[in-house]
Amino acid sequence: MTAPRRARVLLLALAAATLAGALDGTLAAGPPAAPEEPRSGGPAITLRADRVLDGRGGALAGATVTVVGSRIAGVTSGEQAMVGAPTYDLRGLTLLPGGVDTHVHIGWHFGADGKYREGAGAGEPPGLSALYAVENAAATLRGGITTVRSLGAAEDRELRDFLARGTLPGPRVLTSLTPLDEETGPPEAMRAAVARLAADGADVVKIFASKSIRDGGGPTLSQEQLDAACGEARARHLRSAVHAHGVESARRAVLAGCTSIEHGALLDAATLRLMAERGTYFDPNIDLVFRNYFENQAHFLGIGNYTEAGFAQMRKAVPLALAVFRQALATPGLKVVFGTDAVAGSHGRNFEELVYRVEQGGQDPNAAIVSATSLAAESLGLSDRVGAVAPGLDADLIAVDGDPTKDIRALLRVVWVMKGGRVVRNEARPAR
Repeated sequence: MTAPRRARVLLLALAAATLAGALDGTLAAGPPAAPEEPRSGGPAITLRADRVLDGRGGALAGATVTVVGSRIAGVTSGEQAMVGAPTYDLRGLTLLPGGVDTHVHIGWHFGADGKYREGAGAGEPPGLSALYAVENAAATLRGGITTVRSLGAAEDRELRDFLARGTLPGPRVLTSLTPLDEETGPPEAMRAAVARLAADGADVVKIFASKSIRDGGGPTLSQEQLDAACGEARARHLRSAVHAHGVESARRAVLAGCTSIEHGALLDAATLRLMAERGTYFDPNIDLVFRNYFENQAHFLGIGNYTEAGFAQMRKAVPLALAVFRQALATPGLKVVFGTDAVAGSHGRNFEELVYRVEQGGQDPNAAIVSATSLAAESLGLSDRVGAVAPGLDADLIAVDGDPTKDIRALLRVVWVMKGGRVVRNEARPAR
């Protein structure tokens, strides 16, 4: 193990010891789960709520959800409690699956000098970068997001593995480790890079097929390079997430059989129809990432392509991205999932993106919730684990003040969070 990696691991261990019970004192009692092993046994817990949204478009009024160990054991109508089982009284609230954000950068943060950092090695000690990542993970979980896909940092692996132990408060993390781009090389180099990622434990392959929107979003990879990268990913049972803003880069990625198109701010109707025909998931990031950049412009300016000209390009892209999103909703069969591209300054604010999609994009609230739960889980290959309130799935659940199918802003009022059967936030009525 290298010295920087050892430092990150040690700092994560320290964070586990200091933060596991420090969020709000509501971590459920009991020993931590073994690494990556679900707890199928143990004492039962019942949850009573006025309404349960199942994450698949269904709803149940006056329901009781039973959790055993780390998993959901049953969902019934009425107040049916198991004798002797502790009960969380969530009446007056809406219970639903924890959010699944398919595009974040969990380690990106503002450093001690207030400047944006992408993570370890970006001008600060690796251990300090790890603690910022832990802080971001805790904020994300408290905000109601219980699963994230973090696209593009090698150090995400240690955070993912520590969170899987159940001793650290944070969402389930899938990581792409190091992304592929035009500097990776020709097709053979692309295949070799994917093979290395698979060997290093990546959960997904991240591919930059276009420039940043700050640089115009033009294509950067050939059809042959994308065929090689996404083909090798499929051969190794890995999904591929492709950064593609424009028509040509997205079209090439779709024809290559890549799993999802990220961003897509400059797409047209024909490309969206092609994505629907090929079953490609669309992960537009149309509000939070832009708004957060504008709110924190001073923290980003002067770093890389975060220039005045780059910010002007982003401002131009906002209405374009909104128009593409509306067109995507009108495209039959297109699978539009929830992703925020959460960076420094926006971790824990993830559901603000969903509010914008409903209020400004015109998305049906129930469809928006499905996009952030069961459909997002499906896009990540996790339908058998998360994204719905159903027996056998992991008990990743949240309760919000209000009914988000009628007032999507209820998602900004998360008062109770359970991750893997453990309560990590409880501002509802006391358990009894």
